[in-house]
Amino acid sequence: MSHERKSVLGRIESPADLKELTPAERKTLAEEIREQVLGVVSKNGGHLASNLGCSELTIAIHTVWNAPTDTIIFDTGHQSYPHKLLTGRRDQFHSIRQGGGLSGFCRMEESPYDAFGAGHAGTAISAALGYAQARDLKGTHEDVVAVVGDSALTSGMAIEALNHAGQLKTDMTVILNDNSMSIAEAVGALSTHFARLRSRPFVQEIEQRAKGIVEHMPVGSRAIHQAAEGLKLGMAHLVSPKDGPVFEHLGFTYVGPIDGHDTETLIEVFEGVKALKGPVLVHVVTVKGKGCEYAENDARCFHGVTPFDTESGKMEKKSGNPTWTKVFAEYLEDIAADDQRVVAITAAMPDGTGLTGFAQRFPERFFDVAIAEQHAVTFAGSLAAAGMRPVVAIYSTFLQRAFDQVLHDVCIQNLPVVFCLDRAGLVGDDGPTHHGVFDLSYLRLMPRMVIMAPSTANELGDMLLTAMQHDGPIAIRYPRGACPQEWEKRVPRPLVIGRGQTLRTGEDLAIVAVGSTVPLAQEAAEQLATRGVSSEVINALFVKPLDEQRIRAAAQKCGRVVVLEENSVVGGFGSAVAELLSESSPHCSVARIGVPDRFIEHDSPDRQKQECGLSVLQIVDRAMSLCARTADSHKR
Repeated sequence: MSHERKSVLGRIESPADLKELTPAERKTLAEEIREQVLGVVSKNGGHLASNLGCSELTIAIHTVWNAPTDTIIFDTGHQSYPHKLLTGRRDQFHSIRQGGGLSGFCRMEESPYDAFGAGHAGTAISAALGYAQARDLKGTHEDVVAVVGDSALTSGMAIEALNHAGQLKTDMTVILNDNSMSIAEAVGALSTHFARLRSRPFVQEIEQRAKGIVEHMPVGSRAIHQAAEGLKLGMAHLVSPKDGPVFEHLGFTYVGPIDGHDTETLIEVFEGVKALKGPVLVHVVTVKGKGCEYAENDARCFHGVTPFDTESGKMEKKSGNPTWTKVFAEYLEDIAADDQRVVAITAAMPDGTGLTGFAQRFPERFFDVAIAEQHAVTFAGSLAAAGMRPVVAIYSTFLQRAFDQVLHDVCIQNLPVVFCLDRAGLVGDDGPTHHGVFDLSYLRLMPRMVIMAPSTANELGDMLLTAMQHDGPIAIRYPRGACPQEWEKRVPRPLVIGRGQTLRTGEDLAIVAVGSTVPLAQEAAEQLATRGVSSEVINALFVKPLDEQRIRAAAQKCGRVVVLEENSVVGGFGSAVAELLSESSPHCSVARIGVPDRFIEHDSPDRQKQECGLSVLQIVDRAMSLCARTADSHKR
């Protein structure tokens, strides 16, 4: 503790304290921030490389601007850890991503310095523009700054916001933190454009010489105006149209590229930028993983990490069953080897969705569209219309961004697009922005959509094969982490769409479960048996269409039904079963257990499931309560 009080970081209670630091102290502070981030993330897991790379940048931002009076918005939050350390949360930083602790992303509820929260990329420029317009309407004078990563600019929403800001000519600053890689290698024309700019340092040298010439001309002379215009034309000819910053054409004043690890230069540039009118984009180049050799060498691996050894960089590996992502990847590659129509699409998440191997084996049939989920879905739709079998592998939470495209471009046209939704259900320490607990609800309302959820690895293989043979839109959702059983891989078998399985017969109670909740249902049935309750267990397999005959029969026999799902209880699987039974078995008592109608905060997956009533003991208690409540009206 005494060491912390003597450190520079230990003296920073708010950004105001940064303004009194010397250049040497700012340099020390950047290293201390990196040490703190490395130490905490190695224990808690989280986003490492991007935060190591933006220490100097964050110090410079908070030195020049006066948050929270000035509005500073960090896109996504992957790069907000230094920001948290400098804005009064240093003593809580050890709790980041832990239950009851700091969020791994910016949260308006957490701090007045978090002007806008987000866990999905591409939102910061839109949010900053809204703040800037509100400022102008109110007649106040605070500055507005958006800090975005390079890959965030591949999001269609970010491009839309840039276009709108340029049209409005609003005073605001966008700081592009260009580290040439976000979660995966940056792809697309914009990232290529940034690479060209980074590779042309002589352009910046010429600009500096030009400024020197102009500055030494007589003030107010006609020569200075002519020289400035001529140099501007010459520079435009030198770097445009092939290499010139596209941002100028969108109405932004472009500044950069600038070394993002030179704090003093950043401060000088930012002070100058504050005086400029209209929208300004400052292009800052940083090194992802800066100061940590293994993170610099493999920034892709060290973007988001589980706990690891700080000396070696080796992450803790959980032994046991394969992950759902790995199972999906293996089955997809097997199917693609036999079917040349199969193509795979990801939105900047080839590693997270398991498509890296597919990309290596079938590069001509693999498409990373960058952070552009809407485009990914419509692109898949047209591939399907042209006779291909596209698989859109995407996190459940990110498919929310393409709701209209799924409905309008795929379902209405009844196109055979396969949606494979990873991280469905509760995801733990990433928290409410990343939980995949709404997909059953928002997909179920779409006509023609078929929805499946496996409870075992082999069921996932069966479902993937079934999806490839289905002539219409179809979705498979599976959770984060490891499969609950060992995997003895077999050849997939196609399923009959809409047909579930009865895993256990009973007389007193029917437990209808789907996906990750099926093992819970089986364990609960075992415990209920010890209490004298005979339970029937149904693995629904399909959320849409339901196995109506099987569920009705169980309801009529038992008179009591408990429905389990790792999805919102609003409009999800339980709602589907309740709707069915309200018409066919109105006297049946139905209890729905799932994610309640509120956002579940970051915590361990087990504690989150307990909060939702999805532990075995809680299911048993709920079932016993249902039996007790209906004892008089049902024959045992």
